[in-house]
Order: sequence, then C-alpha cells, then structure tokens
Amino acid sequence: MDSIDQQVLRQLHQWLSDEQACWLCTIVRTVGSFPRPIGSLLACNDKGQMLGSLSGGCVEDDLLEKIQQGQLAADLPEVIEYGISAEQNEKLGLPCGGRMYVLIEPLSNRQLDDIALINERLGQRQCCERRIDLASGESSVEPVDQFRSLDYKADEQQVRQTFGPRYLIVIVGAGQLARSVAELALMLDYRVLVCDPRQSLIEGWTLDGVELVQGMPDDVVRQHVTDEYSIVITLTHDPRIDDMALMEALTGKAFYVGALGSTRTSEKRRERLRQLNLSEVQIEKLHAPVGMSIGSKTPPEIAVAIMAELTRLRRQS
Repeated sequence: MDSIDQQVLRQLHQWLSDEQACWLCTIVRTVGSFPRPIGSLLACNDKGQMLGSLSGGCVEDDLLEKIQQGQLAADLPEVIEYGISAEQNEKLGLPCGGRMYVLIEPLSNRQLDDIALINERLGQRQCCERRIDLASGESSVEPVDQFRSLDYKADEQQVRQTFGPRYLIVIVGAGQLARSVAELALMLDYRVLVCDPRQSLIEGWTLDGVELVQGMPDDVVRQHVTDEYSIVITLTHDPRIDDMALMEALTGKAFYVGALGSTRTSEKRRERLRQLNLSEVQIEKLHAPVGMSIGSKTPPEIAVAIMAELTRLRRQS
C-alpha cells in the first residue's frame, strides 16, 4: 500500500506523462502547531484535481483557486506564507498563532524523469534527495543513503528534500490494543501489518487500511522486516507467540522492536531471549516495557505512549 507521498508523486508522473499542467505544493516551514508536518505534499492540475494534504482545512482550496487564476507560481516556484493574521487563520481553519510556508512549483516534462526516479527509489524502499533552485526553477534528484529533514534556505533560494520509504509497523497480536495502535499509526501515515496465528482474532478485524496476516509471527517478521524502516511490536502477552517474533526482529535490521509488559515481565522476557542465544547487544535493542512512560493504562493510552516514543525516536534519527 503506497504512502500519501507516493500516491501524490505517482499522480504527478501520470499528469506529466499526459502533458497536463500541474503543480507540486510542499510545506517547507511551520511556526507553532500544524496538523501536517514539514515535507507534506499536495499535487494539483489545471483541471482542478487535487491529491494530498497540507492542512486538512481550507488552505488547499485557497491554493488551487489562486493557482488557477494565475496568481501563484505561473512560471517559477514561489513560497507563500499562511497564518499572517488571526483573521486568515480563522478563515482557513488554521491553529491560532501558527504560520505555514508552502512552496508551489509549476512542473513540466523537464521534471518527468526526476519524478520517475523518486517513485522508483521509493518502490525499492530507498532514499533520494531532490534539490530545487527557487530563482531558476531548476531541480535535480540524486540517490542518497539516509533520510534527512527538509532544508529550506530562504536567503539562498534553495530547498533540499529527501524522499524515503514509508515506515512499516508489524503488530504481533490482533487484540483491542493492536486496534488502537493501528488506528493511530494509520493517522500518522505508517504502513500497518497485523499478524496473529489465531484465526478467530484475525477474522474479527474490520479496520480499513490494515494488512492482516494469519500465521506464525516469526515467519511474518522474517518475510516483511527487511530494512531499517521497519518496526516490530509484540502485544499478545503469550511467550509462545511473542518471543519467536522478537528473536527474529532483534537479530535483523528493524528500526524499533518493542514488547508489551510490566518491568517484571520484561525482565523475564529478556532472560528467555538469552536462553535463545541472543547477545546482550541484540537484547539491548528491545524496548520493553514498550512506549513512553506516561502512566498509560487503557488501550488508547498505551497506543499514544507507543506512537509518541516512535515519533520521538524518528525525530532524533
């Protein structure tokens, strides 16, 4: 399942291939709180079609109207600021006191190969970096080894944006807590895969956007957790299910491996992993108890703690 960014980029490639006039809009800077992070994308064309999201509000409609009227980025890229007044924030449904800077780029067949390369790299779960010269409108794309935060230098009229693969969360156990974690993860644009060997639990799921696999979790982890953009979280409390998945995850390339349980339960789990011949270095990668310590008790609260820890670690990497 493609991420929102991949859907936007694939649509742009299709429009460019069909020689349609189209624009790529990117959040390059925010001040204060905003519903979408820096780097979020929106694509639109001269027919009024849009894909992607910048605010979840009226910013998208305002941008499209101004672009179609020729008021923005008719020939060269342009950065526009939203949130310059309380009145505008109220009109557009933006957070009070927040400001957002959006780069609008008119695209042409000159960018077709670059967009194709980005899509190719994302399909291979690899990173690439796109550089835009705002003064000339020229851009280039090069493969890179790791993801970097978007860099907008207003004084130099330069933007550098890395496109990387969507993070995959493999949730072991299809209970109520897994549903809460999956709902939050989907909202944050993770790819979510839930696995459980128990058919009755898998059959009870109806959450759209989640990939469901009935099978042994160690086999699922071995098949799907193949790079550092993967996350494994075990939630069953059953060592026969959780421990084998953890053993596979801790010996692989996963960005994060977490397990539900109290401090005492977690120490018992670590001892079992030692008996499975995992090294201390590998065991130290385990986040258990899983999530940030915020006093969470209910499934939604625990899900918030888990996703908060993942957000913090991703921002630090």
